[in-house]
Amino acid sequence: MVVVFVLVALLMVGVLVTANWYVWRRLFRDTTSAPGPVRRIGAAVIAGGWLLAVGALVAERAGAPFWLQRVLAWPGFLWLALSIYLLLAVLAGEVVRPLLRWALERRAAARRTEGAEASAVPAEDPKRIPAGTAPPKTPETPETPEVPEVPGTREASEAPGAPGSGAGSTSPGPLAVPSRRLFVSRVVAGAAAAAAVGTVGYGTYGVLSGPKVKRVTVPLAKLPRAAHGFRIAVVSDIHLGPVLGRGFAQTVVDTINSTQPDLIAVVGDLVDGSVKDLGPAAAPLARLKARHGAYFVTGNHEYFSGAEQWVAEVRRLGLLPLENARTELPHFDLAGVNDIAGEDEGQGPDYDRALGDRDRSRACVLLAHQPVQIHDAVDHGVDLQLSGHTHGGQLWPGNLVAGAANPTLAGLDRYGDTQLYVSRGAGAWGPPTRVGAPSDITVIELASRQA
Repeated sequence: MVVVFVLVALLMVGVLVTANWYVWRRLFRDTTSAPGPVRRIGAAVIAGGWLLAVGALVAERAGAPFWLQRVLAWPGFLWLALSIYLLLAVLAGEVVRPLLRWALERRAAARRTEGAEASAVPAEDPKRIPAGTAPPKTPETPETPEVPEVPGTREASEAPGAPGSGAGSTSPGPLAVPSRRLFVSRVVAGAAAAAAVGTVGYGTYGVLSGPKVKRVTVPLAKLPRAAHGFRIAVVSDIHLGPVLGRGFAQTVVDTINSTQPDLIAVVGDLVDGSVKDLGPAAAPLARLKARHGAYFVTGNHEYFSGAEQWVAEVRRLGLLPLENARTELPHFDLAGVNDIAGEDEGQGPDYDRALGDRDRSRACVLLAHQPVQIHDAVDHGVDLQLSGHTHGGQLWPGNLVAGAANPTLAGLDRYGDTQLYVSRGAGAWGPPTRVGAPSDITVIELASRQA
């Protein structure tokens, strides 16, 4: 087992090194004519970016001083996102490169053809006198003194492309093959870098500006008419940490409160760090407002950050933790189970405790962080499960990986008699960047089929 782990680790390191060498080659080596400072600076930028990224990840997981986590997090995590899109953009450039080179070669060939045609047409002699016309009388001009010839001037003046020599003087000659390759490499590299920086910049702006509100109607067969239109604000994956802090938490709280929900469900991955470091950042959660209260279940990141302390902290802030527990609301049951990651600490999900003795004639809504928990929800007769965890993939094409690992990537889906809604989450883990997976806070409006 250890040998397999080492081999996989070596393979991953090899792939990472090869990918970064390829990016360096296309962006720096191929855009310069000879070794020099540009290539050395490029190597330093790529190596330094990865040192910061690894440092940020290690500092967060090792519980390094919070000031150090914050210093490393911004540049390190942004480099992770930028490196992904630099690689993708450079790979896309391989399609553009031959097309651009073909266009330049075709243009050069057209110029050569035009030059050859122009040199083949005889020029009219201005001294030729039409037949039957007497030559005009011109005053005699003094004889021009002979200028001694400077060695080498004749060859230079008669060289192709020299000023005043043949077709070369009519238009500038086409780029030589080495110059053409360098030009193509610079154009493709510049476009790739601009595309990657623009993508990461736009994705980061989207996260920092706060999640948008989605509204989804979910009909439940067992929901009584009196509960028709009941609104649950679902928020997951806020990921308060060294990058997203108190200001972001306040934005999330203001957005939730603006929807005037009947109930608030915080379905895990609230934080990435200890209560000591992030307690002030989470303080705005105390201002969440809903007629039937705000409820919380743990996500896998709570178990990386001290789940027991955070459960106590969110309770102090006024949220109601559902640790494998259920509460009976006037018209339906609301239950919550711990995240799967809690199993390593003896605090995993316990469906029998949360759902075993309930009245199945009543509708039931379950809060469970990970979508993979849907199969247990189906077995226990849950009507609707609310989850997060996937981030919708967060960084395209990460949606392909996240989609393969989860039964539902985002949105509403049905499994037998149980419906599953998966939020893309309000924040971001690692890079504060989202591409192709915008953040959201979802207002679930329950609908009674009896209404």
